[in-house]
Amino acid sequence: MPELPEVEITARRLDAALRGAQIESATAPGLNALKTFDPPLSALEGRAITSVGRRGKHLLVHVAGDLVLLVHLMSAGRLQLFHKRAGPRDRTSRLLLRMSDPESDPARPRELRLREFGTKQAAWVKLLREDALEAEEVLSTLGPEVWPNPPCAEHLRALLKAPRPLHTMLRDQRVVTGIGRSWVDEILWTARLSPFKRGDDLSDDEAAALREAIFATLDGAIEHYERVVTLPIPDKLPLPLQVHRKAGEPCPRCDTTIEAVHYEDYVMCYCPQEQTAGKVLKDRRLSRLLK
Repeated sequence: MPELPEVEITARRLDAALRGAQIESATAPGLNALKTFDPPLSALEGRAITSVGRRGKHLLVHVAGDLVLLVHLMSAGRLQLFHKRAGPRDRTSRLLLRMSDPESDPARPRELRLREFGTKQAAWVKLLREDALEAEEVLSTLGPEVWPNPPCAEHLRALLKAPRPLHTMLRDQRVVTGIGRSWVDEILWTARLSPFKRGDDLSDDEAAALREAIFATLDGAIEHYERVVTLPIPDKLPLPLQVHRKAGEPCPRCDTTIEAVHYEDYVMCYCPQEQTAGKVLKDRRLSRLLK
């Protein structure tokens, strides 16, 4: 799933490319993707894009006339700009915004596409008026942003003060917003904290280390993307991962073999030497096989 660093670089690249571009037409081939009907999608036609931004894992496409497209990519969505239009056999597009820009080459039309891979079709779009944006439930229930100014150590400790594992709470967008399955592994490894450590057991020093790890990990990822990601944004970004998806490989710091706990739809990776006092956590795949 695209998380804060991936959504941030997408917003930056699209903002630079699309400011001032006029929307010629707006359609939603993926009927399940469009979650609003008032204002209608056709209200975008003839209006200019004023900016593209981010809120947590959500993308915000602001359009002249106080309209905004709120986009959530979910696990398999991508918002990408193309210099050609989708063909009749295209099966991945959920939203199409075709641009007419007087300053661009008319022989190379541009199209902003919300694409989604796989069969779930979970990515969605809402067209809202600007004055309704803050009241939108998916935004009003978000916790504080973790980048570029993560909560101070004291505030972070208070946010996480619950009898739940850190790995779970840091991915809960109501607690803090922007972190998901990939980057939580990286953050906890950087902070040398167990993914199963409970939030209400976090010391002051551990909270400070966690805050530092959140900023350093996400900031480093965004800096990496600034160097390597250009338009067109690739389907798969080159994530600079140290431990996530690295089960069986040596830890970059201590050479201990990275271990993993497998869940139904994701894998949690960690270094047992540095995060769990040498203990290898129970892998739930084996538990299911023994049932």
